[in-house]
Amino acid sequence: MKASAILGVALLAGAGAAQPAQAAVSIIGGGMGRGCFLAAELKRETRASLDICERALEESLSRRDRAATHVNRGIVYMQARNMEMAMRDYESAIRLEPKLAEAHINLGIALLHRGGRDREAIAALTRGIEMKPERPEVALYSRAVAHELIGDNRAAYEDYSAAAAARPGWQEPVEQLKRFSVERRQVGNG
Repeated sequence: MKASAILGVALLAGAGAAQPAQAAVSIIGGGMGRGCFLAAELKRETRASLDICERALEESLSRRDRAATHVNRGIVYMQARNMEMAMRDYESAIRLEPKLAEAHINLGIALLHRGGRDREAIAALTRGIEMKPERPEVALYSRAVAHELIGDNRAAYEDYSAAAAARPGWQEPVEQLKRFSVERRQVGNG
């Protein structure tokens, strides 16, 4: 089975504050691993989705597909608002495939949702971005949210801008950028 990254974006825009997105990892081929991806991507009913993912992890999977299935089950847990179990799955995926960008990205997103761990989230999201995911806008957007939460508005603005540039036509980062004003200041010599 060959695995490739496909990101699913779930935005929950609040009143003026952005929410992080999610990144799912596709498993190309049949079997329960593919079913787990679809459950995560299509946001199917939680208990049934978890059953599919658990059965997938009982199958004989390649190391990469097993890591991808952990990421996808983690997304199902996140959709059920169980951040602890989601983070366990993302950490399992990272142990199996340390260079799986979506595992780092989703770990960062879960840390953001959990609250109080914004700097850890930024570090995880940055690792995912450095691994060149197929759709970096998910991580850039989520990292912008984290930067805003710690009060680093310049970095937030830069990441929202980068997310908008990475996916032209995606309105969410464009809408977030409207909340910012940019001042140009003359720097004196002296």
